[in-house]
This record gives sequence, structure tokens and C-alpha cells, in this order.
Amino acid sequence: MAEESSSSSSSSSPTAATSQQQQLKNKSILISSVASVHHANGLAKSSTTTSSFANSKPGSAKKLVIKNFKDKPKLPENYTDETWQKLKEAVEAIQNSTSIKYNLEELYQAVENLCSYKISANLYKQLRQICEDHIKHLKISLTYFMDSLDSVLFLKKIDRCWQNHCRQMIMIRSIFLFLDRTYVLQNSMLPSIWDMGLELFRAHIISDQKVQNKTIDGILLLIERERNGEAIDRSLLRSLLSMLSDLQIYQDSFEQRFLEETNRLYAAEGQKLMQEREVPEYLHHVNKRLEEEADRLITYLDQTTHSRPTLGVELTFLLDENRIQDLSLLYQLFSRVRGGVQVLLQQWIEYIKAFGSTIVIKSEKDKTMVQELLDFKDKVDHIIDICFLKNEKFINAMKKAFETFINKRPNKPAELIAKYVDSKLRAGNKEATDEELEKMLDKIMIIFRFIYGKDVFEAFYKKDLAKRLLVGKSASVDAEKSMLSKLKHECGAAFTSKLEGMFKDMELSKDIMIQFKQYMQNQNVPGNIELTVNILTMGYWPTYVPMEVHLPPEMVKLQEIFKTFYLGKHSGRKLQWQSTLGHCVLKAEFKEGKKELQVSLFQTLVLLMFNEGEEFSLEEIKQATGIEDGELRRTLQSLACGKARVLAKNPKGKDIEDGDKFICNDDFKHKLFRIKINQIQMKETVEEQASTTERVFQDRQYQIDAAIVRIMKMRKTLSHNLLVSEVYNQLKFPVKVGTSVFLN
Repeated sequence: MAEESSSSSSSSSPTAATSQQQQLKNKSILISSVASVHHANGLAKSSTTTSSFANSKPGSAKKLVIKNFKDKPKLPENYTDETWQKLKEAVEAIQNSTSIKYNLEELYQAVENLCSYKISANLYKQLRQICEDHIKHLKISLTYFMDSLDSVLFLKKIDRCWQNHCRQMIMIRSIFLFLDRTYVLQNSMLPSIWDMGLELFRAHIISDQKVQNKTIDGILLLIERERNGEAIDRSLLRSLLSMLSDLQIYQDSFEQRFLEETNRLYAAEGQKLMQEREVPEYLHHVNKRLEEEADRLITYLDQTTHSRPTLGVELTFLLDENRIQDLSLLYQLFSRVRGGVQVLLQQWIEYIKAFGSTIVIKSEKDKTMVQELLDFKDKVDHIIDICFLKNEKFINAMKKAFETFINKRPNKPAELIAKYVDSKLRAGNKEATDEELEKMLDKIMIIFRFIYGKDVFEAFYKKDLAKRLLVGKSASVDAEKSMLSKLKHECGAAFTSKLEGMFKDMELSKDIMIQFKQYMQNQNVPGNIELTVNILTMGYWPTYVPMEVHLPPEMVKLQEIFKTFYLGKHSGRKLQWQSTLGHCVLKAEFKEGKKELQVSLFQTLVLLMFNEGEEFSLEEIKQATGIEDGELRRTLQSLACGKARVLAKNPKGKDIEDGDKFICNDDFKHKLFRIKINQIQMKETVEEQASTTERVFQDRQYQIDAAIVRIMKMRKTLSHNLLVSEVYNQLKFPVKVGTSVFLN
């Protein structure tokens, strides 16, 4: 409603003015004017102006108020059908390349009128249908002669079909522009008129398998002919490849096959020419092929297509075969070409990522993963030093490529690196001297730098280190401390503080045991059991689940004596015995003679029962020892079914079943005097592995919480996105955004 102020009306007749003022005092005067605008399409569009003068005192300003009619004018009868018929005829004329009877402006106005009266949805549906019918008819005519046409003629026919379709859709859209910019724009689920045309062409023509295969085969044939030196119609290729790109099927339907054909062609050609030509001549040919492929990429291939396919194949071959001399010549060749080193560098990165991924991704390679990574790293280092003249760009690119592929499989490489180090630091490793072991640890640290999940490495390394320390399996204390020093230098003191605490516990335990032995000399304790205790600070060591078992009275008494001794020196502390970590040396006598058995505490409890009787069932042993069922079965399996069978099982078998009975194997024989029977409870199980990983994830959650608190204390107020970004920067392991974080 428009509002306008005016001064009192003037008139040539004073009497008339007075009379008008008198009327205004009593009532408002409504002045209406209706103007009709006639259009060529037959629809009268009314524009109405209603003016109203409000009551006012004589001589004061008056207000002019503009109002619309309450009821919208109705469309003439049959207007919708007649108008659509005109639009349909126009669309068909465009599709058939004939003249249009109606003025384009008139057709545009007709579309606007229909849209104004809420007929947009039906209009869009009708337009889509007529376009779809035309494309279906087009497909029939295209496929009818398809088998009789050779590849080039067919490509020309489908290109002409595509060009006509694009031209027609541009004209159709210009007529229906109002529909496209109002109704379609407001409905996000609907494709625009242009996109609708692309969608229909893709669905009915190019997605037809026969049409698509013949099109792609024809394009690849032309490219092959050009590679063989023939002249081809490049503009036709450019148009067809642009069509595939516009229809969003370029990569899926063409690019993959193109790269496969290219790799196959140049792999075969490369192997043949390497046999026939000298290296300089061969590299000259490679350079020529590179230039040809670069020109092809610029002229008609889509820019997303992986460039330089020739170089990728040739470089892969030379690297796989470790052709050092040829790689040196290749580097020299590309160094002379402007931008050549950058091209070679890109292929170098791709090769490392591809080859490295084959090592890391496949789970069947887990046993050899770390050694293969070390060998691969040695290989690329040698190539950089000798062939690429220690170029810093290639060194940095190699590091980034290693970091990329090694973290494609989160956590597992970190776990396997920790286990690899354990295998090298464990007693019995005779593969290397101390000097070679030190070099190997240096190489391991280089691989270690690339992994993101260093906390996973730390968890598994700590668990394995605990085993080595507690059962005396460490090959060298110097090597252990050297590795600890390397980790501290790489990750900081916080990373190794718990590991260092484990070493301190072991050293303190030795001092405590010297004092305890002196203390025991003053105690009158019967028996000949010698007790050695390691005092472990709970925060430093891996988490062990305590298991209550029934110990012999002699052991229980020794435990109580040690407890009295220790708490007498360190009041306020609490001791918790970890039976899962205990191990013993038993003296046993068989028919062959005396032996010493190095066994776990659980194995000890089982074996000691046979001092009291000759035969025991599984249930009787379980009741007497109090060992958990699964652990007991594994223990009995190691004693009766392993390599050193000091017990005999009835009935025989590899597994322990309910009702099995056991007797002492008096006929046991072994060439060694001291025999170590595998300590089953110290061997990592699937459950332990999952438990270790789960503890890592729990620790990560605490670190995330702590990071959020630190950030919010400092920043006070922060948007969610900025908070996530800050948390990313503070954390040293990979994380994914899940749900929003709320702080109370």
C-alpha cells in the first residue's frame, strides 16, 4: 500500500471547492481506475489502482492509499491447454529444426503467465516428457544403423547428435527461462532444464551399453592410430571427450580404459625397445613419447586425466628392476628439460605411494611388513643418493610419500614395528652383532617417524618390554637403553617417562632383594624355597588383571614374610601379588635322571600336585589350584601336549577336554638339564591384543578431553569448528570428528 501526502486541491471555481470540502467532511470518496493491457497471446493482464482519501480537516494534508483487488483475475477458459499446445509446437519445431510460428517473446510471456498461476509443476513435467520422447526417438534412429557404420562414421553421427541436442536445449531453455529461474530454482531436488537435458541424454543414449562401448572403442581406436603416426580428426575427439566430461562419465567409462590401454602399450613397447636400442637412444624415444602425450593432454584429453602415462610406466619398470644406471641417465635427461625434474618428481611420489601401499594394506603381509618397509627404504635412499644426486626435493617427497601410505592402515604398522623391535631385542636373537643391532634400531626410528599412532607403538612396546624385563629375556641392557634414548630424543621425555620408570623399578627391586636376603638370614624359615620379588609401580607398567590362586602353604608364608619386611621399610604402601607374572624353577626327577624345569607359576601349581598323587582329572586340578578355566586348559596343554611333555594325558589329543585325566610322565626324556617349557600366559593372545588397543583408545579419549579443557580455559569462548581445529593441532594421533562436544 503506497501512501502519499498532498496539499489542498485547487479549483477554478471557489464554489466547487467549497462544495467538495463539504462532502469530504461527511465521508471518504473512493476513486478507482482500472486499466487493461492486452497481449498478443490473448491473455488480458489487468493492472488496478485504487486511491482513497481519508477524512481530514480543511486545509490539512491528505493521504493517498493504493490498494489491490482482493480477487486475482481468472484465466480465460482453455487458456492453459491452448498455451501448452503453442509451447509444445515450438519445442517440436526446435527439435525438428523447423521454423517456429510464434514470437519468442510471446512464448516467454506465456511461460511466465502459466507460472504465475501455479501451473509450474505440471509445465516442468510436460516439458521433461516431450524432451524424453524426442531423445528416445533419437536413440532408435541412432542404433538402427549402428552395426553398419564403421567406427569413425559412428563417432561423427553421435557427435552430430550431441551437438544438435545441446543447441536445442539452449533454445528450449531460453523459452522456459522463467520456469527455470523460479520453480526449478526453488526446488533443489529438480535438475535445471539444461541438467535435465544432460540427464536424459546420458540415461537413454550414452548409457546404452552398445552405444557406449562403440563410442569408447572408436575414441581409443583414433588415439591408437594417432600414436602409430596416422593423421586423425582431433576436433572430433575433443568434442566427444568433452561430451563424456559434460555427462559426468568421462572417468568411469573412458579414463580408466584409456590408462589401461596406455600402460599396456608402453609397457610392451618399453620392454621391446630396451632389448633393441641403446640407453641414450631409448631415453630419446621416451622423451619424444612424453611430448606427444603432453600435447594429447592439452589438445583433447580432459585435464583431470593422469598426465605423463608413459613416464609412469617406464619409471616403474626401471625402479622395479633396480636399473641404477638407466635411472641416472633418466634423471640427467629430465634435468635438461624445463619442468622435467618436477614431472619426474611427481612420478617418483606416485611410485613410492603405490609400492608402499602394497606392503602396508595387505594383512597377509603383516609378518614381513616391517622388514619389507626397511628394505624398501634402503632401496629408495640408495636411488636418491646415486641416481638423483641427493636432490632435496626427492628426499622430502620420499618422506611425505612414506608418511602417506604408511598411515593408510591406522595403528597396525605401529603395532608391528613395536613387535619387530621386541624380536630384535629379545634374548636368543643371534642375527646381528651389537653394532648391527644399533644400525637396525636407527633404521627403525626412521620408519617410526612416519607413523601417526605413536601411542599405539608405545602401548605394545611397553607390554613387550615388560615381558623382556620380568622374565630376563632382554638380549642387551645397553641396547634396551639405547632404544629408550632414541625414543626420548624423538618424542620427548613425557613419551618415555613410564618406560624409564620400568627400568628404575627393576634396579630398585635388585637392591630390595639384597636387603631381603640379609633379612631372611635372621629368620628361622623351614624349607628350601628361594623367593625373588620384583616391585612394580602400578602407573609405569601395563595393566595386569589379578587372579587369585591357591598357593602351597610354604609360598604363602614366604609372601607374608616379604610383606612384613617391605611394609616395615615403606609404610603406607599396598602390595598386590600378580600371579600371572610369576615363574619358578622346579627340580624334578624322572627315570632318565634329574632335571630342572623353568615354568610359570600356574605350571608350577599343577606340577606340584603330582607330589601328592599319581592321577588327577581336569576338574580336580581346577578345584585344587583355583586357576581360571581357560588359563588352566592352556597350562595343561603346554605340559601335556607341547614339545616337553612332562605330563601324559588320557585320552590323547591336542586339546584339553572336560573329563581328561593326567599323570606324571616318568619316561620323559630331554637332552638338556634345564628345560624351559613355554609360558603360555606370557604369550600374546587375541584378547590381550584387543585389550591393549582398547586401552590406547581410552587414553586417547582422556587426551582429547584434557586438550579441550586446556583450550577452553585459555580461549574462554570458541566456536565448534575452531575448537575442533585447535584440538587437531594439539593431538599427536589421528582423530575423526564424531559428535559435537559440549562442555558444562
